[in-house]
Amino acid sequence: MQIDTTPELVSNVYQKLKENIVKFRDVVDRPLTLTEKILAGHFNEISEKNPSGGKDYVFLKPDRVALQDVTGQMVMLQFMQAELNETALPTTVHCDHLIRAEVQGDVDMKVSLDENSEVFKFLQSACAKYGCGFWKPGAGIIHQVVLENYAFPGGLMIGTDSHTPNAGGLGMIAIGVGGLDAAETMAGMPWELLYPKRVGVKLTGKLTGWTAPKDIILKVAEELTVSGGTNAIVEYFGSGTSSISCTGKATITNMGAEIGATCSIFPYDERMETYLKYTNRKEIAELANKNKELLVADPEIESEPEKYFDKIIEIDLSTLEPHIVGPHTPDLARSISELADDVTSNDYVDPISVALIGSCTNSSYEDMSRAASLAEQAKSKGIKSKIPLLVTPGSEQIRGTIERDGQMDSLKEIGATVLANACGPCIGQWNRPELEKNEKNSIVTTFNRNFPGRNDGQRSTLNFIGSPEMIIALALGGKLSFNPLKDDLIAADGTKFKLEPPTIAPEVPEEGFKIPDGIFVAPPSNSTNVDVVIDPNSKRLQRLAPFEKWNGDDFVELPIMVKAKGKCTTDHISPAGAWLSLRGHLDNLSDNMLLGAVNAFNDQVGSGKNILNNEMEPFSKIARQYKQQGLNWIIIGDNNYGEGSSREHAAMTPRYLGCVAVITKSLARIHETNLKKQGVLALTFNDPNDYEKILEDDKISLINLDSLEPQKQVTCVITHSDGNKEEIALNHSYNESQIQWFKHGSALNVLRNKK
Repeated sequence: MQIDTTPELVSNVYQKLKENIVKFRDVVDRPLTLTEKILAGHFNEISEKNPSGGKDYVFLKPDRVALQDVTGQMVMLQFMQAELNETALPTTVHCDHLIRAEVQGDVDMKVSLDENSEVFKFLQSACAKYGCGFWKPGAGIIHQVVLENYAFPGGLMIGTDSHTPNAGGLGMIAIGVGGLDAAETMAGMPWELLYPKRVGVKLTGKLTGWTAPKDIILKVAEELTVSGGTNAIVEYFGSGTSSISCTGKATITNMGAEIGATCSIFPYDERMETYLKYTNRKEIAELANKNKELLVADPEIESEPEKYFDKIIEIDLSTLEPHIVGPHTPDLARSISELADDVTSNDYVDPISVALIGSCTNSSYEDMSRAASLAEQAKSKGIKSKIPLLVTPGSEQIRGTIERDGQMDSLKEIGATVLANACGPCIGQWNRPELEKNEKNSIVTTFNRNFPGRNDGQRSTLNFIGSPEMIIALALGGKLSFNPLKDDLIAADGTKFKLEPPTIAPEVPEEGFKIPDGIFVAPPSNSTNVDVVIDPNSKRLQRLAPFEKWNGDDFVELPIMVKAKGKCTTDHISPAGAWLSLRGHLDNLSDNMLLGAVNAFNDQVGSGKNILNNEMEPFSKIARQYKQQGLNWIIIGDNNYGEGSSREHAAMTPRYLGCVAVITKSLARIHETNLKKQGVLALTFNDPNDYEKILEDDKISLINLDSLEPQKQVTCVITHSDGNKEEIALNHSYNESQIQWFKHGSALNVLRNKK
């Protein structure tokens, strides 16, 4: 299997784009957005019907697949059940999530390699067996490595991480999916997607001064909220797009996951050409230049965007202010000039405990250069960061380059500690022994996600997100209420001074990137004698057994495990942190099920009422007792249930412990698909107010399931403890093939039967 994105692969993609765009243009009979061009170019076949956004499903042929080490374990375990010799698509695995963030890079890496050795050996052996590329621990974060090596304009990629859309910064439709989606595609099956709606973001003007690309997506998140992009692709257009570097664009598309978007994309331009050439892909840049009409929207789109998009947002970059979002949600935004008032009115902790820059969202050469320019100002005045400052390089290529060019030294000289090239504190691999349990504190980061408990396991930590330059400035000020645009700092000699805006930074290094050695392992040409390494007694890896198929009976008077209140993300359903080490062992991992969910019946977190003994117990403990008794159960959810990370474990652990249906006000896109794929009925209230009718001791019946059909409502009967019954209607988005996933017990069972 050829792993690289070769000129031949790209040329073939462009030829298919050219052919399919002509056919699709005949179907729709109008100009096409960039989103439509790339999707049409990857249709399994062109239908005579114009697919409707948010309603119709389409089948696509992606160009490649990317897996990270945590979700990749389950993907490989599922792919192994297909019993194929190799993957049908170029696939890479990136070891970035299982690396600690406790001391500093080299120390943390040594410990992480030791404690995760069996997982890394399993992944490397599976890659060798099935023809996948393996990026070693320390190589970098999946999204940065993909941008540096594999992404290309006009391509289609799926990845088992919700921030896969990072590659949209290089003009690629790149979509986060559940593990089974990836496994099926790796096995050669077409990939099914709910055809997305289109949100257009028109950018005019040019970023200046303190304002950075990060501020664009923070503003968009404020406009659309965490669910406003659900089942939509966000397409950026307008004169302002060309003023943003390729990696700046990637920051924006990366964090599009925070608005629920399927993905985000920018049109091909000279900034992408520059990045391709500086990352040793000159031939691909030349191919893109020759096929530019395929890689941008038709001219009519920009002149009358309201005719071609479902929603339009306009942002003048020249007047955009630096923004800070948080805490606890990435759409709680305000300009930096408003933050001090918010600190007072909301009683936020003003002193900052830690500042963190880097991550997959903001660790480019440009980011680090702008951060370093502020560090140089501080150094010249004899001051350092007032608080701990942690830096996470996005890849070994970035780390080596900023070490060579001096940015790393500039940051270290103001007190920064450089962590490993990995996700680290962004995804819960951060140990903070200095904190008391439940100690309320504020941190500032350049990350993308700030849900309670995500970074350090402490729900009391308030995470505020901004650009790298803004986070460095806040670290020097030491307080949330510090506004670098107008407030003074005190130099070592006692004089007052204001920070100047960061200098314009190069988007790529003048001397080129420093290319690292020994961090990638290509698969062998012959894998016949390669064995996948799984210890049968392992506590971290477990071969999968198929889920049981549906027995054909209705679900009658089943208990409610939880009625989740408010935000219930995949972090709440299947937390990360210490649990990351168990993502390859479904049984052991299931002990974390719903650990962070807030119970609407009593406001307790992670526990509910066990109907077998009327005791309050952890949800996983209750579920294991129900499972032992052969008792299935149901989850009730609030709005946008399952937002956040793409982790399919949030669907698998409830399924494994006996959940048969999830009923919510609304569902996040990836989680809805994951539930369907694992054989769990994913349903929504026809009337969201029916959520209020559900009481703690109620029993739920779902009837006439043998007549489950697309666009046909499901009847739900609520039986109250006093014997009274209420009948309500539930909606679903299943099509005919997805109904088979439910009936067969999972999509994997369907795949196995087809084989």
